[in-house]
Amino acid sequence: MSLRKITTFLLLVASFSIVAQQNITLEEIWSGAFRTKGMDELHAMKNTNQYTILNFDRSSRSMQIDLYDFGTLEKVNNIIDTKNHKELQSIDSYTFDKTENKILIATNSNPIFRHSFTADYFVYDISSKKLTKFTDKKIQEPTFSSDGSKIAYAFENNLYVYDVISQTHLQITNDGKKNAIINGITDWVYEEEFAFVKAYDWNTSGEKIAFIRFDETNVPEFSMDLYNEGLYPTQSVFKYPKAGEKNAIVSLHIYDLKTNTTKKINLGNYTDFYIPRIKWTNDNNTLSVHVMNRHQNNLDLHFVDANSGNTQIILNEKDKAYIDVTDNLTFLEDNSFIWTSEKDGYNHIYHYDKNGKLKKQITSGNWEVTNYYGFDEKNKTIYYQSVENGSINRDVYSIKINGKSKTRLSSKTGTNNAIFSPNFQYFINTYSSAINAPTFTLNESKTGALIKQIVINNEIEEKLAQYNIAPKEFFTLTTSKGNELNAWMIKPKNFDTSKKYPVFMYQYSGPGSQSVANQWNSSNDYWYYMLAQKGYIVVCVDGRGTGYKGAEFKKVTYKELGKYEVEDQIDAAKIIGNYSYVDKSRIGIFGWSYGGFMSSNCILKGNDVFKTAIAVAPVTSWRYYDSVYTERYMQTPQENASGYDDNSPINHVEKLKGNYLLIHGTADDNVHVQNTMKMIEALVQANKQFDWAIYPDKNHGIYGGKTRLQLYTKMTNFILEKL
Repeated sequence: MSLRKITTFLLLVASFSIVAQQNITLEEIWSGAFRTKGMDELHAMKNTNQYTILNFDRSSRSMQIDLYDFGTLEKVNNIIDTKNHKELQSIDSYTFDKTENKILIATNSNPIFRHSFTADYFVYDISSKKLTKFTDKKIQEPTFSSDGSKIAYAFENNLYVYDVISQTHLQITNDGKKNAIINGITDWVYEEEFAFVKAYDWNTSGEKIAFIRFDETNVPEFSMDLYNEGLYPTQSVFKYPKAGEKNAIVSLHIYDLKTNTTKKINLGNYTDFYIPRIKWTNDNNTLSVHVMNRHQNNLDLHFVDANSGNTQIILNEKDKAYIDVTDNLTFLEDNSFIWTSEKDGYNHIYHYDKNGKLKKQITSGNWEVTNYYGFDEKNKTIYYQSVENGSINRDVYSIKINGKSKTRLSSKTGTNNAIFSPNFQYFINTYSSAINAPTFTLNESKTGALIKQIVINNEIEEKLAQYNIAPKEFFTLTTSKGNELNAWMIKPKNFDTSKKYPVFMYQYSGPGSQSVANQWNSSNDYWYYMLAQKGYIVVCVDGRGTGYKGAEFKKVTYKELGKYEVEDQIDAAKIIGNYSYVDKSRIGIFGWSYGGFMSSNCILKGNDVFKTAIAVAPVTSWRYYDSVYTERYMQTPQENASGYDDNSPINHVEKLKGNYLLIHGTADDNVHVQNTMKMIEALVQANKQFDWAIYPDKNHGIYGGKTRLQLYTKMTNFILEKL
């Protein structure tokens, strides 16, 4: 963050000095008073140099999909308006077919877990303006075939194909059964930890569908009681493999629409393995498949011949710790492919030929590629995002596929993200920083030159300037062990170096995460500003194990989750406690999920440093968390019992001396409330006093209605009373 930016912000704040400075309230934060403007559901078209936006017309209370020109930003036309279709009340999401003549529109969505949902779906023919609801069932993940003539979808754990022309449905799997067999849709743990739901893919001709089948018959079940649905509680039961327990048995299949047959693919002599990605190459009969061992430190990229079923391992990656699965595999016209890897110690872009032979490592250096945008075949140029300008920042770059002629396309320091036009002539850049609200601009992609502003958020900057707050200050902190850590600090606006202030620390700390980032405010940031108004210094430190500083920094926590990260928070708190303006007897810490695991450990292992801790939805023992995430970093409990137990807060409850608030939702399908119940029992049996709050039927996010307002009021009051 440049000094000039900070100065500009302070001058803006000073310009409102004649206005009585306001204090932020929780009611404002959770009513959306600080919400910024954006571009909703922006889709770059594939066949024309245009993009679409989902707009809301306040006058007619209707939703519209509007088409815009990349070069001029002018609206070309309205594709569909819900006011013209009474059967379509709203648009939740939409996707185009390959020809971009038809749209699949989702409405009345019902969430299942974090990413999955069922919905009513319509097909909209753009030329005829005909809207068709092609099934009365609420279905999952419908996808057009390449020519738009068919739609594959999932319903109740089976796969179907709908023929748009004949308007007929074909069921292509028949053994789907709740909590037993799933076809073409991921199970809970794949959805949560490999971050995808649609476990099938059309080939380029639309004649074959590859899909993953999950047999979760022997996976242990988890049950959650739901209290607010009737006179008696109901129960939600689903398969959830905890660390060391049985996973679903996965298998790969290819369905041929011409012959109406399904072929099971023999991937080799694997046992207890994952298939975290499948994707057809540009060759109509060649499917790429990621196969990963249970420890997730060996990944094979297979090419499968869809006709013969034969497989070939094209690429193999090994790591002494673990390998992160990404969506960066991209096939070029000659079926060579782009791949990203941490194998040189930092995440970089590689180019392999169609036989898996390395052609070129395209990017290199002691920095990380954080996003891969695409490849311009015409100009042989790759576009990507990286942290070359500092690990807390993000910039957009271009580079030739031969690794030469690298150009920084974004000019402002902060967080930049890009959506490119189909011909890569333009990109829409989203920029923000800790002191600059998000802006959307049109830029040309050769030099990054600004063409036109699209969306700016001056109003929110001006509004915030009327509040009694000071901006985040970014800095690095070196611990007594010599670890250099990124950090930020929010001080009270009327900060006085002669006073002693209490400190409230926030962190998340999970593997590969980042909380110290130069970007615009989240809802929590406004809460931290509010606490600073009440006389607290708020600090965030990213310890070892967090991301974007290389594999060694990130993977040092392997097999020891909660050891080094906790050490770093304690060491950071000790350093901050020695600042002349800090009251070292009043340091608190807060975290959610992994951060709740951390804050719990900190007040126990750091009981001479931390006075107060708040843990929301915490893991209290990794024995209670899911197999894919936990074993990636810890191996199994059977192999690494001490790694699980030495850093479990449950096993350190006797060390509690300070103030501890424990919070959880009972319908948390991710970090089960079991974690908190086990922690409560351990604290009770250790005869320790603490505070706790349980939110009935609330999931991992603990929201809905007034829930967030009540929750943050409770946490605020706890801080004011106990810190």
